Amino acid sequence: MKRTIRVVAFLLALVSVGIIGGSVWTLYRTSGLSLSLCNISAAGSPKEVALETYIQMHADELQRPAGTDNTPVTFVVQPGETAASVAQRLQEAGLISDAELFRRYLQYKGMDAGLEAGTYTLRQTMTIPEIAEALQTGLRPERVVTIREGLRLEEIAAAVAAQTGIAEADFIALVTRGWRETDLKDYPFLADLPPGTTLEGYLFPETYRLPEEMTAYDVVARMLATFDARVTEEIRLGAANQGLTVHQLVTLASLVEREAVVPEERPVIAGVFLNRLRNGWLLNADPTVQYALGYDEKTGKWWRRLYFDELGVNSLADIDHPYNTYRYPGLPPGPICSPGLASIQASAFPAQTDYFYFIADCHKNDGSHLFARTEEEHNANYASCGGTVP
Repeated sequence: MKRTIRVVAFLLALVSVGIIGGSVWTLYRTSGLSLSLCNISAAGSPKEVALETYIQMHADELQRPAGTDNTPVTFVVQPGETAASVAQRLQEAGLISDAELFRRYLQYKGMDAGLEAGTYTLRQTMTIPEIAEALQTGLRPERVVTIREGLRLEEIAAAVAAQTGIAEADFIALVTRGWRETDLKDYPFLADLPPGTTLEGYLFPETYRLPEEMTAYDVVARMLATFDARVTEEIRLGAANQGLTVHQLVTLASLVEREAVVPEERPVIAGVFLNRLRNGWLLNADPTVQYALGYDEKTGKWWRRLYFDELGVNSLADIDHPYNTYRYPGLPPGPICSPGLASIQASAFPAQTDYFYFIADCHKNDGSHLFARTEEEHNANYASCGGTVP
């Protein structure tokens, strides 16, 4: 075997420097190799000939799956990821047995530049050519499903139903209770969720390329796999440095997602909430009250307006609900929506400021906020926007 490998290496070396044709054929015949090197002296650069030779030598391996387990495996290709990186991760996941062969096959077929970022369902029983095709653009019937940031479970269920035909009730049943009865519960980041917790906050907002025929389980599995891939160890370490568990991180990020409009303000808003938490203040976050109130039959919306007269209260603190941060201290029991990556990163790496207050900037009216360090500054900002300070 070692002799064969040495001969092959020598053959490729000869090809790479242009010593081809009769010399290679003579060496091939005397080596005792049974693999056919077809048209080795055909037209083509030395590099192309060497690559073709390599592929022919590994023809049997290309058709040999990495394993016998036919269980679907979710695999995420990151935007801009190289073929070498994808190949290495496929091997680490047990989906292929030779990363170098996979990379060379992509190069040989001209497929290395066509890897499509997205989340895919692969199996150990697939061959290298089958996996390579699965990762190419437009090579399989599929649906594109877009879930935007800041939606709560019910809104995500409606969006999935509208784009796939999956019944909202089936999706809701899975993400509220049913997930604990499947292997979805095995994700480490879900291990410490309190009993009865739903998957609120963990259904990662993204544009997904999914099989044309899919179930609620298929969609949720993709969302959780994407969460696991995007919320990196670096982010989780950043959260730990803030004294936050992953669940607390996602909960905080969900508040930031609903509050922030201008991207650069996300870390600042996260910093304000953390300042309040560390000083024992109420968070006083309007979106938590909106989440607590739920669906508004009059407007047909989930995130209702917080007008005291419409709600029949003198203050938001009058609304008794565990998610109401005007009434109960600390973070709410769980996320109020699915935050995007930017809000998650902002919560793991918040801006270090001494701000404790913010209100919408009525002067710019562009979604930005006026921040304040003291109650006096906050009252001045409030008054400048026409508010009456008590």
